[in-house]
Amino acid sequence: MDILCLDLEGVLVPEIWQAVAISTQIDDLQKTTRDIPVYADLMNYRLEILAREGITLSDIQTEIAKLAPLPGAKVFLDWARQKFQVAIISDTFYEFAGPLMAQLDQPLLLCHHLSIENDKVVGFNIRQPDPKRCSVQAFKSLSYRVFAAGDSFNDVSMLEEADHGFFFSAPANVVAQYPHYPLTETYDELRERLLELS
Repeated sequence: MDILCLDLEGVLVPEIWQAVAISTQIDDLQKTTRDIPVYADLMNYRLEILAREGITLSDIQTEIAKLAPLPGAKVFLDWARQKFQVAIISDTFYEFAGPLMAQLDQPLLLCHHLSIENDKVVGFNIRQPDPKRCSVQAFKSLSYRVFAAGDSFNDVSMLEEADHGFFFSAPANVVAQYPHYPLTETYDELRERLLELS
């Protein structure tokens, strides 16, 4: 059976950090990998802001608990599970993702862990270098054909390594740098692309 690898934030659920930015009114937290492509640089930037502003893990988790999957995401994911094995490959953290995964009926999630001390986020532990590419490579080593969809710079290695990669609702600056990946704007468009190739 084929495997479908999906990014999480921006593809199935809202951007978590942007939700925190809105609730705390700290605009600096609006930045994502669409703005700062190197994930470690982005996270170090975020950690500095959390420390400066005194934002705790509990504060962040409170905002995450208010979020819901993007409109249509659950229906799309339910459809995808009937046609593919599905893996969510994300640069989020297990400490964040639990409530959203519950709303999506607990798909397989490959992501990272935070380092927490006294309810403060003091660091982060990346699962492995270039985890999105390595995850796809691992699936391909098991003789699976891999489809992948993401929306940002940190998804490009996953799209490169997949047999078929797509952008989903990606911003213009990302698409402009990687115009060879087909752009899908809706779940219906992504579904049609997958059906054409699977």
